[in-house]
Formats: sequence, structure tokens, C-alpha cells
Amino acid sequence: MAEEHIATGRKRLALWLGRLPSLLAAVTLFALMVMTFFDVLLRSVFNNPIESATELTRLFMAIIVFSSMPVISWKSGHIVVDLLDSWFGEGASRIRDAVVNLACGAALVWPALRVWQLADRARQYGDVTEYLQIPQFYIAYFIAVSTFLTAGLLLVRGLLGLIAPRLLQNLDGLATLDVPGQVEK
Repeated sequence: MAEEHIATGRKRLALWLGRLPSLLAAVTLFALMVMTFFDVLLRSVFNNPIESATELTRLFMAIIVFSSMPVISWKSGHIVVDLLDSWFGEGASRIRDAVVNLACGAALVWPALRVWQLADRARQYGDVTEYLQIPQFYIAYFIAVSTFLTAGLLLVRGLLGLIAPRLLQNLDGLATLDVPGQVEK
């Protein structure tokens, strides 16, 4: 009984940890929406826009995109073209998907390393944004970490697809775990 409670607790923790990047993206999107509303209002009514709106929009968009990337990649939520799906059986589709995940995960390692190097350089040079003087290395490190996380998740997903497809299916089923307050679809 206690072991089931611990297992359920771990599943819930994993579920909520998986939701944190989505929550960050949602809060940032809301902040972007509010800022855009007030920028348009101030520009139209008082002819005095928010000076740093473009700068904030760039930062917010980076946060939205790169906090969503690991979640979308883990859930295989990318847009796909299924022109050749009828040519593959179930086993071949599983292998194809695993190989694609492995290739994409491996391909993301280089950009993540490069962005990390650029973040180091921005920190050393003291690069800041134009209006708000926000150090640029913060967002660059965030992008690098998100890209590394995405690469790792894709590699894990690819390996699980090859060696433990049932475990991958079970992990995919975590999204449907019954959580207090969660609305059934």
C-alpha cells in the first residue's frame, strides 16, 4: 500500500515537473499580451508607447519558444507530415520514430553548445539590452539549457523507442494520470 502511494507520488511529481515549462510559457505569454495591450493603448491614446516593448517582446518570445520546446519534443507534439506512414508497419514506424528522435537529439547538441559559448561571451563582455539594461547572458543561458534539455529528452525518447517501447508508452500515459482538480477530457 505504501509502495503504491510512493509510486503515485513520483508520478504526480513527474507530471507537475513536466508542467512547469508549460506554466512558464503560459505566464510569459500572458505578460506579453498585457504588455502589448498597454503598448497599443499608450501609443494610440497618449502617443507615448512603451519604449522597451520591442526588447521585451524579443525576450518574452525566447522564453515562450524555448520553455515549450522540451515539452513539445517529449510529447512528440511537433507538426509531422505523414505522407509515407502507409509504407511503414507498426514496428518499422517505431524504429523510424526512434531514429528520428535520436538524430534530432544529436543534432541539437551543437547549437546548445554554441549558444552556451555565446552566453559565456556575453557575460564576459557585459552585454546588456538596449533599454532595460538586462544582462543578455541570462536569456542565452536559458536558451542553451532548454536546448540541452530538449536534446537529452529526444535522445532518451529515441533510446526508449528502440529498447523499451512499452516503457515509453507508459511514460506517455502519465499525462492522463488522475490528479485532484484535473478536468477529464
